[in-house]
Amino acid sequence: MVSKKWLKDVKRLHQKKYRNELELFFVEGIKTVKELLHSNYSLEKLLVTAEHSDEFKNFDCDEITAEDLKKISALKTPSGVLAVFKIPTSAKTIEADWTLVLDDVRDPGNLGTIIRLCDWFGIQRLVCSVQTVDCYNPKVLQATMGSIARVQVEYTELASFFNNNTLPVYGAFMDGAPVYGENLPKKGVLVMGNEANGISKKVEAFCNKRVCIPQFGSPHTESLNVATATAILLNELRRG
Repeated sequence: MVSKKWLKDVKRLHQKKYRNELELFFVEGIKTVKELLHSNYSLEKLLVTAEHSDEFKNFDCDEITAEDLKKISALKTPSGVLAVFKIPTSAKTIEADWTLVLDDVRDPGNLGTIIRLCDWFGIQRLVCSVQTVDCYNPKVLQATMGSIARVQVEYTELASFFNNNTLPVYGAFMDGAPVYGENLPKKGVLVMGNEANGISKKVEAFCNKRVCIPQFGSPHTESLNVATATAILLNELRRG
């Protein structure tokens, strides 16, 4: 059975400061856990209720009661499995394709969806400002639906990233040139900004090209959600 120490540690992993301190994070959901078990992430602890033990019999797991799982779960209705993994400490530079950069995206659902979009469109590298929500936030991980296993997510000061970047940089702006008329290169950097304020002035200075998604409906319509806008722009990158 699971020790009280592990129950306490998993509960602490709900908070970013403890994830960073312990260099661990947890995921829930049968599909997401299985995705990460078959990835390069290093498993620290696998907790499974008796009901789902047969599905994970090929892995070293500890049985947990449904009552204890509910105490540490981030879900209203726990799925019956929770896994703790080590946070990777190093990342390789990928410049053979497009890189997506996020400037201060704060909503966990948006980040999780964007990671899933990167997986769908084959964008292997996602670079985030240090102010962007933590990719190991339980709500982010839930929204990725396992795609976190296949997308390299990095956090850095964006000025440092751009100072070492040699690829063209496209920024998403409301007043940019319509993306549908752009002759997009085979590799580059696409920057998406904060939900309320867009791309910051500091990051804007690094953008070689300003692009937008043209609006065809009412001028009173609110701007597109950042995840929705990312989906449209990534589709354009892949459409060529």
